Amino acid sequence: MDLSIVIPVYNEVESLPLLHQALCDALAGLARSWEVIYVNDGSKDGSDKKLDELAATDPQHTCVVQLRRNFGQTTAIAAGIDHARGDIITFLDADLQNDPADIPMLLEKLDEGYDVVSGWRKDREDNALTRNLPSHMANWLISKVTGVYLHDYGCTLKAYRREVITGFRLYGEMHRFIPVYANAVGAKILEVPVRHHARKFGKSKYGLERTVKVILDLIAVQFLTRYAKKPIYLFGGGGAILFGMGFLGLFFLAIRKLILWIDILDSPIFIISVMAIMMGAQSILMGLIAELLVRTYHESQQKTTYTVRRFVRDGKVEQ
Repeated sequence: MDLSIVIPVYNEVESLPLLHQALCDALAGLARSWEVIYVNDGSKDGSDKKLDELAATDPQHTCVVQLRRNFGQTTAIAAGIDHARGDIITFLDADLQNDPADIPMLLEKLDEGYDVVSGWRKDREDNALTRNLPSHMANWLISKVTGVYLHDYGCTLKAYRREVITGFRLYGEMHRFIPVYANAVGAKILEVPVRHHARKFGKSKYGLERTVKVILDLIAVQFLTRYAKKPIYLFGGGGAILFGMGFLGLFFLAIRKLILWIDILDSPIFIISVMAIMMGAQSILMGLIAELLVRTYHESQQKTTYTVRRFVRDGKVEQ
């Protein structure tokens, strides 16, 4: 299978027939084998039955994953990845706001040598205050923190080579951070403008309450991509800073005692310095324990600490 298109579905029964027809029209001329994997994320509006109908009428291209309840978009995407067979995996929303006609363009960019092609809803058809403004702020924050600069992390329409997205698991709201994970294994990333349409049916499933989840997941992503293989750098670095602050405080008190004859124990700086030294020691010990856990994880599962783009032997290239 050349191409798998993963579509999480939650209460989009009216959009599904139009979406599937648009997909068939967009992909009909491709010289690639393809499948579309609809993941029904516990819909309650009859989307499950509509998906079964699509699978019956187009069994060659249609796969349906029916989840037992609503787990969230990230989990639905993870389920789609697990069941995808394509060498290229593309994500798409089910609400008709993403345009399936943009998929061939993403594939052309992959053929140019990129590993990830990310859609950018440059002319976004959403509420400017409740959707667009928070999105711009989140995209700026994620780009600054991760160093992977994209205009639109929230755009579901993205295309990936399988090898850059199958070495990790997705939790929480982390589907938007997949480009960050891909960048961590050396993927070449390109962002391209894509079309965006106003919602025709139903209502948006996203609200401002997701902002807190995104920020917390951003912290987790930073830890996993920067320090998962060497946690001592994080815990040990913090511990060294606390150690330094504690010893500087005690050194200051000792000098003041020698010059001004002020009792060391009378100052709150003494308690703060001792606590800083103790916390620094604990942080370094936590880093050492984390290092043991990381080594156990990699060695017990025979996981490498590197990724290979290609391997050449006897003049032959192996991916």
